[in-house]
Amino acid sequence: MVQNEWIEALKKLAENEDTLTVGKEISDLKIKFEDYLIDEERKDQIAQLEAEEKGENYDPKDFKALKENFYTIYNLYREQRQQLIQEKKNKEAANLQEKKRLIERLKELISSEENIGAAYNNYKEIHEAWKKVGDIARDKRDEIQSEYSRLLEEFFYNMKIYRELKEHDLKRNFQLKMDIIQQLQDLAKLDSIKEIESGLKHLQNEWEEIGPVMNEEWEALKEKYWNQVKSLYDRIRQFYNDRKTILLENLERKKELLLEAEKLISETAENTSAQLWDKATEQILSIQEKWKTIGYGPKKENEEVWQKLRVLSDEFFEKKKAFYAVIQDKYAGIAAKKKEIIEKANALKDSTDWKDTATKLVQLQKDWKKLGFAGQKLEQRLWSEFRGACDAFFNARQKHFEDQDKQLETNLIAKQAIIQNIESYTLSDDKKTALNDLREFTNTFNAAGKVPMKDRDTIYSAYKAAIDKHYQQLKLEGDEKDKIMFEAKIQTMSSSPESGRLLSKERAALRQQIETLK
Repeated sequence: MVQNEWIEALKKLAENEDTLTVGKEISDLKIKFEDYLIDEERKDQIAQLEAEEKGENYDPKDFKALKENFYTIYNLYREQRQQLIQEKKNKEAANLQEKKRLIERLKELISSEENIGAAYNNYKEIHEAWKKVGDIARDKRDEIQSEYSRLLEEFFYNMKIYRELKEHDLKRNFQLKMDIIQQLQDLAKLDSIKEIESGLKHLQNEWEEIGPVMNEEWEALKEKYWNQVKSLYDRIRQFYNDRKTILLENLERKKELLLEAEKLISETAENTSAQLWDKATEQILSIQEKWKTIGYGPKKENEEVWQKLRVLSDEFFEKKKAFYAVIQDKYAGIAAKKKEIIEKANALKDSTDWKDTATKLVQLQKDWKKLGFAGQKLEQRLWSEFRGACDAFFNARQKHFEDQDKQLETNLIAKQAIIQNIESYTLSDDKKTALNDLREFTNTFNAAGKVPMKDRDTIYSAYKAAIDKHYQQLKLEGDEKDKIMFEAKIQTMSSSPESGRLLSKERAALRQQIETLK
């Protein structure tokens, strides 16, 4: 290591959240550092002696700053660690005193309590309090636990209780311990080592907390229990041995992905379009997803290759960001022009000039297409606004013509009814009444309004045939006939879908007759 690497390595370990777990690594690092200093100082002394023998000047190396930096960090860590150790010791000491106090209470209970109900309740209170007490110092743990376990056995075996209750408790404890053994067997069927470790610890604690069993059953039960526990611990050890091999394989697979990422980023210099950048982005994201599926490698090496991938990924996305910054101005210009088109469309959307407005909106749609893409961020929103304005107009136009078509169909039905009335009408003998009736039919027919284009000629022809039939049945003579028939002719023309053309043609014919007469 170079000098700075010693400091960085120490800092990284000292900043670990679990200060106590890295103690051995820091101690090993300190020893290696001191060995390094001794070796470097020895080399420097030799170099100095050789220079003196040759009569050369030599500036000895100064390791003071390096030592101060290293030991400042080391001493700070050691103080923090000592403080945590002391706090742990204090807690364990307090827990030890509490357990001793409970042991004394249990001794007193065994020696003095004669009431079985009160004794058992006091025992339960002591036992519950015992379970809640935290860890104590390791060197006192077996002694205290053995003493407590011995007292428990003495309590259950030596109390003056009814034999029936004692046998019931022993059988119950036997069954509970058999249940523990069954749970240990079920635990062996699990695939997750973490679950096995957690479950094993929990079941061992439960085993210790269960009271004694019948003496004649104890040895066989204990052997069965420990055989199952040892089998689980053997499996756990084998798992961690196998895991080391898997971790190394995972590390190699991650290094391959790292090389793939380096190659991909080196090729981004040739990316000149958004399509190429999108393709490259899919590839880098695919590498990251594959990385997530591989699993962990050895802790130190795994962190190193992960940091390298993060640096490469950051470099890629910085390059992509710079590329899109260039084309963003172009998108902004297109977006501004599309906003102008949206304003024009919004100004037209409520118009009822159906033909002219439709033409203008179609032209705006063509102008929109010519402008091109406004960028992923804005294009969809702008298009939604523009399309909304266009849809508002065209939907209103469609509704208008649909309503108009419905009215034309209604008019058609009305005119068909009028024609049926004309056809079934019986002409009055009174000419005046008959003429009034025929004129009323004509007025009613004209007032019924327009009909669909496809039915105009048919409905007019049917009307003209029906009305003409009645006029021809009138008994008219001379000028009266000419006048009435002319009026009928004009009224019939007015009912035609081409009334304008027919009336103009009639007017021209009359003028021609007048000119001829003149």
